[in-house]
Amino acid sequence: MKRIVVVVNEGSGHGNDEALAERVRGLFQAAGAAVEVILARGSEVGARAERAVAQQADVVVAGGGDGTVSAVAAVLAGSETALGVLPLGTLNHFAKDLGLPLALDEAVASIVAGRTSHIDVGEVNGRVFINNSSLGLYPDIVRERERQQRRIGRGKWPALVWAGVSALRRYPFLNVRIFALGREHLRRTPFVFIGNNEYRMEGFAIGERNGLAGGCLSLYTAQRPGRLRLVQLAIRALVGRLRQARDFDIVLAAEIIVESRHHRLRVASDGEVTYMTPPLRYRIRPASLIVIGTDKPRRPHS
Repeated sequence: MKRIVVVVNEGSGHGNDEALAERVRGLFQAAGAAVEVILARGSEVGARAERAVAQQADVVVAGGGDGTVSAVAAVLAGSETALGVLPLGTLNHFAKDLGLPLALDEAVASIVAGRTSHIDVGEVNGRVFINNSSLGLYPDIVRERERQQRRIGRGKWPALVWAGVSALRRYPFLNVRIFALGREHLRRTPFVFIGNNEYRMEGFAIGERNGLAGGCLSLYTAQRPGRLRLVQLAIRALVGRLRQARDFDIVLAAEIIVESRHHRLRVASDGEVTYMTPPLRYRIRPASLIVIGTDKPRRPHS
């Protein structure tokens, strides 16, 4: 019988508590699985996952949002321990892109059923990410949102709106030198976005992926767009004409290097902001993470 350890993030979504942990425990036990359910918070999530691997757990399940899944995946990538997901966060992009069940009972059943597949993860200067990593506007928005939540007491969504308005008011630009596919790109841009596999950047499914087994990173950036031009690019994306924009770059590559004159850059990886010293060395780690509870991921669209 597989040994399953579930790490539930108390801070994810609308808050998770012992009552939820008991419900999760009951669902696994009813399905005939040996399980240990642990409540954790913040940096404890990764530490608990590390302990589970050291104690030879067969499966470590991340109970929370994308940040929680990312913290556990960073521990499991490159190992033989499988990752399970209980999508208890607000958006759950990773679970949706892999086609994992979003209902708690269905997610538990799929993990116990034991279907596994290998997927890719991205990495920047040694830090693993499962969804994306970005510079510029988004890290600024995340930092301001957290400041408003902490100091002013705003809820997550109101804080996000105010943080977005504040970032667009400042609208800072980055001067970066990007190397990919043997080419050099000099850009003055408000954002650099690098995804684990290819993101849809056009139509009403924008921001989604067809799968995470394509073996590539995706780079998206724009050259010198003002606020009005940024709105125009968004409209182009919705009508499916973004790829024709001359000042918008879309590059698929296994490795990407970002250089800057700044001594440190704020980098948002799966929604967590850290400071990193350039150059930022991005690479894809193909098939390095085992995920349990899903059929084989689809290849990204061409």
